[in-house]
Amino acid sequence: MAPRGRRVTAAAALALALTLAGCASAPSSADRAGADGEVTVFAAASLRTAFDAIAEAFRTAHPEVTVHPIVYDGSSVLVTQLTEGAHADVLATADERTMQTAVDAGLASDPQPFATNTLVVAMPAGNPAGITTLSDLAAATAVLCAPEVPCGAATARLLESAGVTVTPASVEQNVTAVLQKVVEGEADAGIVYATDVRGEDVESFAPEGAEDIVSRYPIATLDGSSEAGAAFVAFVQGPEGQRLLADAGFGTS
Repeated sequence: MAPRGRRVTAAAALALALTLAGCASAPSSADRAGADGEVTVFAAASLRTAFDAIAEAFRTAHPEVTVHPIVYDGSSVLVTQLTEGAHADVLATADERTMQTAVDAGLASDPQPFATNTLVVAMPAGNPAGITTLSDLAAATAVLCAPEVPCGAATARLLESAGVTVTPASVEQNVTAVLQKVVEGEADAGIVYATDVRGEDVESFAPEGAEDIVSRYPIATLDGSSEAGAAFVAFVQGPEGQRLLADAGFGTS
């Protein structure tokens, strides 16, 4: 029969082993976030700068997760792709109306606002057409977002509230395409988000009434999303994600 001291030591060792086993079976939140190790994000085109930075910060915080290249486009285009069978774990749109389309289609649930944006008028460097007011667009070669995408819907509300009618030279399916035409001098002006003109070789101004047309951006995990998707959404809503959004010029939700 083993001495009493040895029996106590063996019991203690067994208790320690059980404790360690219990710890191993209860993964941290980071481990749970990387359960399947991958996340695919669909995001509105206007989020590119902010979400590229957020994705990089998320990779650093969650090295066990593979973050696939983010798919950027007009919000309504992204929702159409999802309804037609495209896969994503996370959807971030530039307005609540478009996100609701995804919710109504059974693709997403419980979307949460995470950022805001407003509109500006952008002109090529030097403003060769001399655009200084929203009403100047009525006689200008202007490029706008298509009305079915969030930037187009917000633009329509802005123009209507100002009593200005614009016949666009072209309409684009995302705000990036509008800005690109302005940068390249293919238009006298275009209406884009305030965040889009930051760091670009363009001139811009916030037209009267723009502060009343606030675009609220919601984010949601999608049906069948990985746990990494939920972690990405939490990161966007957390302190680091919100700081990076503010750095890119977005307002708080």
